Amino acid sequence: MRWNKNFWVMLTGDVFLLVAAYVLSYLLRFEFSLSTIDLAVLKKSIIPIVACKLIFFYWFKLYRGMWRYTSISDLINIIKATLVSSATIIAGILILFRFQGFPRSIFIIDAVLTLIFISGFRLIVRLCLSSNNYRNIFNKNLEKKGLRLIIIGAGDAGEKMLREIRDNARLKYEIVGFLDDDSNKAGLLIHGVPVLGLIAEAKEIVDRENIEEILIAISFATGKQMKRIVEICKQAKVKYKTIPGVGELIDGRVTIKSIRDVSYVDLLGREPVHLEKEKIGQYLKGKRVLVTGGGGSIGSELCRQIAHYNPACLIILDRTEKNLYDIEMDMWRDFSYIKYIPVLGDIRHKVEIEGIFKKYIPDVVFHAAAYKHVPMIETNPWEAVYNNILGTRNVIETAHDSEIERFVLVSTDKAVNPTNVMGASKRVTELIMQAHANSGATKFMAVRFGNVVGSSGSVIPFFKKQIERGGPVTVTHPEVTRYFMTIPESVQLILQAGAMGEGGEIFVLDMGTQVKIVDIARDLIRLSGFEPERDIEIKFIGLRPGEKLYEELIVVGEEIDQTGHDKILILNHRGPDYLPKSDLDKKISELVKLADDRDAEGIKSKLKEIVPEYMPFERRG
Repeated sequence: MRWNKNFWVMLTGDVFLLVAAYVLSYLLRFEFSLSTIDLAVLKKSIIPIVACKLIFFYWFKLYRGMWRYTSISDLINIIKATLVSSATIIAGILILFRFQGFPRSIFIIDAVLTLIFISGFRLIVRLCLSSNNYRNIFNKNLEKKGLRLIIIGAGDAGEKMLREIRDNARLKYEIVGFLDDDSNKAGLLIHGVPVLGLIAEAKEIVDRENIEEILIAISFATGKQMKRIVEICKQAKVKYKTIPGVGELIDGRVTIKSIRDVSYVDLLGREPVHLEKEKIGQYLKGKRVLVTGGGGSIGSELCRQIAHYNPACLIILDRTEKNLYDIEMDMWRDFSYIKYIPVLGDIRHKVEIEGIFKKYIPDVVFHAAAYKHVPMIETNPWEAVYNNILGTRNVIETAHDSEIERFVLVSTDKAVNPTNVMGASKRVTELIMQAHANSGATKFMAVRFGNVVGSSGSVIPFFKKQIERGGPVTVTHPEVTRYFMTIPESVQLILQAGAMGEGGEIFVLDMGTQVKIVDIARDLIRLSGFEPERDIEIKFIGLRPGEKLYEELIVVGEEIDQTGHDKILILNHRGPDYLPKSDLDKKISELVKLADDRDAEGIKSKLKEIVPEYMPFERRG
């Protein structure tokens, strides 16, 4: 331990207080009238007793804390050090002197005074160092002024926000009180700040207390709870912000820097994902990991989260220069301690993929590279053949021949009973994966999930742009529904599923319940401070080519079983009978020829041969 000036200040203060406690214990015991004999015993014993206490104080690490952050854990250490040192002193005097000349009550009084003096000393130091808060105790007029704020949520997150705001002199907030749904908390104080009432009373309290801003500090609020709170805040007609769920923060600590406007993610109310980090670490730590499509929405988040498991090397492959540059800058800023290699390349060129595997020798591959925009691929189906099917086969075959340890294919719910080329092409990639699953050393698996909030092509950024322009917000159909989850959540579950696979599995993520797209549009309009239909029009434009009213997660003939994780399911049947590998390769070769000829109808017909449940949009009805 480094013995700086703070250590000597605290040590000096403790010596003085320990001497005072021992002397005062004698004075109290003898009613401030010491005999010559008692005074002699006091002088003779004070140095060894104080020294004994200091040794135990050091042993219990009382001099390693930062004084401005003195907490309950420090108080517990003080109690332990005081009890153990006093017990040792009593035992020593009993053995050496049989308590002759030492009144027993002195050591009890001394222990109590020591505890009071030492803990009180540290409390005073904290008060003096905590952003001038100590002055507020004596002079209410010196309290930090600023925007009058109430905090919704009188729980752990709300208490942390109160302390953070008070300790940060740059934050110009005056916290007036808390609101909470628990009526039993009304009138109670948190660090001197009252719980003013129920959340439902927000409008009345805002008007009465001249509140200028509301902070929602309920870190595990459900989507239903958050919608209700947001509606109450809107009725109060003041600004409102929130903190992210604790699960969004890597270290789990809520900080003032995380305060932000309420977003649609909050209204989804997805519960935090619980990961088996040891299992994930077993297949990622110290391994060479390749992420294809590493600059995309899912791929870039995969890179960030994989970096936390300390791989030996992270190879980031992407064909788009800007996306690759962006994730490279993110890695440089946040994970400079990780060896990462950005590779500008195209999965459609097998020779190039083989060269990457030969040069970097990956142990684990996450294949996230794919075209995903349904209408775009519907009008350019040959690109799905080149990129999604042929490119994926290139990566899978090279991984198989290289005998890597593990291969995780990122799939989609649109591969289930597809009505569009994109979904059918992703279903073909699942079949390619399964065709290679049991013929080599590599453990192949796929993870199937739905839409992710904020991904490229996601409806939510599109709606936000339309709202910024004043509308209208265009929705394809009043009954269209989709599954939604956040990008971090989906990637966490991909990593978790990767730890479970033994070869050939298709994992299905629990997507919760489907959400109406029109409800998303209405919520986003309200979050932007407008009223649907009154301020911003919602316009229905009809389903686009290849779109379904709703999505599915399993094919007819497939069944799902539980895994050891509550948010990950596994298909226990491959579904209808499909082509063997040789016939699959032949059909893919025919697909590539049709793509070369730009034969859209031929591509769809051939996809129908490979994926019998595929029902092209034009043929429905």
